[in-house]
Amino acid sequence: MKEGMIANHPKADWQAVAGKEEAKKVIDELREAIRFHNYRYYVLDEPVISDHEFDQLMEALKALEEKFPEFQSPDSPTQQVGGEVQEALGTVKHPTPMLSLKTVYNQDDVANFGKNCREKLEKKSVLFVAEPKNAGSAVLEEKSVEFVAEPKYDGLAVEIIYEKGRLIVASTRGDGQTGENITANIKTIKEVPLVLLNQGEIPFPDQLVVRGEVFMRKDEFKKLNDERMRIGENLFANPRNAAAGSLRQLDPKITAKRPLHIFFYELVQTEEYHFTTHWEVLQTMSNWGLRVNKRYSKVCSGIQEAIHYHEELAERRDNLEYEIDGVVFKVNDLSDRRTLGFRTRDPRWALAYKFEARQMNTHVKAIEVQVGRTGVLTPVALLQPVKIAGVEVSRASLHNQSEIERKDIRVGDEVLVERAGDVIPYVVKPIKEKRKGPEKIFHMPSQCPVCGAKVIMSDDKKRALCTGISCQAQLRKRVSHFSSKGGMNIEGLGEKMAVQLVNLGLVRKLSSIYKLEKKDLLTMERMADKSVDNLCEAIEKSKNQPFPRFLFALGIPLVGVHLATVLAAHFPTIDDLIAANVEDLLTIKEIGPEVAFSITTFFSNEENQQEIFEMQNLGLTMSNPTEKEGGRPLEHMTFVFTGGLEQWTRAEAKQMVESLGGRATSSVSGETSYVVAGPGAGSKLQEAKRKNIPIMDEKEFIKFINKYQEDRNI
Repeated sequence: MKEGMIANHPKADWQAVAGKEEAKKVIDELREAIRFHNYRYYVLDEPVISDHEFDQLMEALKALEEKFPEFQSPDSPTQQVGGEVQEALGTVKHPTPMLSLKTVYNQDDVANFGKNCREKLEKKSVLFVAEPKNAGSAVLEEKSVEFVAEPKYDGLAVEIIYEKGRLIVASTRGDGQTGENITANIKTIKEVPLVLLNQGEIPFPDQLVVRGEVFMRKDEFKKLNDERMRIGENLFANPRNAAAGSLRQLDPKITAKRPLHIFFYELVQTEEYHFTTHWEVLQTMSNWGLRVNKRYSKVCSGIQEAIHYHEELAERRDNLEYEIDGVVFKVNDLSDRRTLGFRTRDPRWALAYKFEARQMNTHVKAIEVQVGRTGVLTPVALLQPVKIAGVEVSRASLHNQSEIERKDIRVGDEVLVERAGDVIPYVVKPIKEKRKGPEKIFHMPSQCPVCGAKVIMSDDKKRALCTGISCQAQLRKRVSHFSSKGGMNIEGLGEKMAVQLVNLGLVRKLSSIYKLEKKDLLTMERMADKSVDNLCEAIEKSKNQPFPRFLFALGIPLVGVHLATVLAAHFPTIDDLIAANVEDLLTIKEIGPEVAFSITTFFSNEENQQEIFEMQNLGLTMSNPTEKEGGRPLEHMTFVFTGGLEQWTRAEAKQMVESLGGRATSSVSGETSYVVAGPGAGSKLQEAKRKNIPIMDEKEFIKFINKYQEDRNI
């Protein structure tokens, strides 16, 4: 591909294309051009066209694929924006185990690592690969061993398999043997090529297994957290958690909105490709379009030079765009790696040399309690401000009452606080030797500090929940949960709409939804006459949802879709459920003491009762299908879903089963009645076949469910 060939592509104006034959030719050229420019931009960091020119090529390709859908392809660059909902992550077995690395914190251990390698290799000259970690004071006389150094990224390790140059499957590390299937999500990262390139002398093999680290830049992480704070979302603790959480989303469209990046650092089964060194592998992977960190990877002549490079990166760490927590040293000579071999959990030819944790002492001035959008109460330590690694720290989450008691943290304590690269610091421990007597033991409040409703705490003290249905701290989340598909199914009233309604004061409690008028909705941003009419119609339609849906929509702590269905089967009306005591609830097989206490606490709240009665007065009917004969025809059946579904989402299919009294579980067992298998079904389908469990496709499942729905007239 010549650099100037596509910059002024004559067919970037897709409207000039006439006929299928020409369209196919131009689509192929555009895809090739976009892959080339992605390579220049993301892998080499050397773009040859402007963003505007690139956008024009992408828009032309999108338009042509829409006009000629017969030429659409799953590996087109246009498919890296996000896809359909991935109903379940599933699992992927790694071709070879994804092991951990041995971690050390001082130079003596690094010296021992070099010494052990030399002795095992009979002191012959060896080349190694190093990645940043910390420094100490050992005297080292390593002259015959060389290393290559690469940063140790604070992200999520992934494995990607290509066949004939096309991305087939991607997975997380998991337990080392089996990882989570994140194929749909990994495709949303533009730095991950769907199709490999051949830019160098060595062509890529038919099957290629590579590993890398997905991460989030510091500035993008801050921007993401700022936005989450603005809309009332829980903050991510650090870039690594943000990256890991983003990759494990069931909906790749959510992943696509997250600013994720990747560096590739390892090729699996290198003996099959005839490489001699790891450094050669890194250069070749870059030629195939795989992004390698050339800027901060370095060949080091001896262990001392590797340590010096570790010190250099430690000094530059805060100025890097992304978080690193050390350096990894790897033997570069691949035949020497095979000689050194592996331990149970890690290879003998690699070592992670970590940076020193950044900690400071300060005092806990007070502990305040924050109420999150889901009603969870979180204690936060207000600290005497202290600078840690150049950042002033004045607050630290204490997580929960159990954590506070476990560490014995008290108001007034001097404490050790660690940042260690994390944006949100944490309290490591109190300095008990410095206590003077007036320090105060902290207890979580029994009433919500925002709305005054009763707080329930789990037996292990790890979770405290506000039971107020109209608590302002969680109202936005309650509104979007109430209107969700699994709840009252109010189409058009999603999370963004909920935020607007609450912020404008149009919804002050759940019953306010049923008091919304057209004139109020028309004052909202981007709400035209038609969209307002549609929302009003959806709100009105939701008044006829069945009782189990209403129970789930209320957001009662610890009550999900299945328990809502169970409750509706035992209590015909909401009045019956409100009147139930703990003893009544404990007679139900699937309800334990903690859940029973949560339910009775919720319904004993007078404000919650008033809200329910108000919604009834506004027209909610709450019919209970489980009262009818045959209301729980699937009561003794268990279903497992695997692969994709087209007509329903997995959550909707699960809810349908549970509304008929059945159960939907995530794993195949001897109790499984049916496995519903769609496109992409994997290990669960094979397990069902081995155990002779009946298998349905989606059409058979729909026919099966419809029969019972008709009997119940739902």
